[in-house]
Amino acid sequence: MKRVIVFTTPTCSYCRTLKGYLKKNRIRFKEVDVSKDMKAAMDMKRKSGQQGVPQTWIDNRPIVGFDRPKIDRMLNLK
Repeated sequence: MKRVIVFTTPTCSYCRTLKGYLKKNRIRFKEVDVSKDMKAAMDMKRKSGQQGVPQTWIDNRPIVGFDRPKIDRMLNLK
């Protein structure tokens, strides 16, 4: 099983859509709220070069935004 981390904020509508999509497909993930965890926010930006959310990290490889085709490919969903 792949390790999935989702970086989010409470006001992000794409974050809610992404989490719903993962849940619908029974993908277990860890959620990190970067509005409350500044260290995680700095790590996320340093590693991906982006500060926007959502970011989905699959086995430590970042996907910025809700890029459904890329998420599907990396998780072998379709």
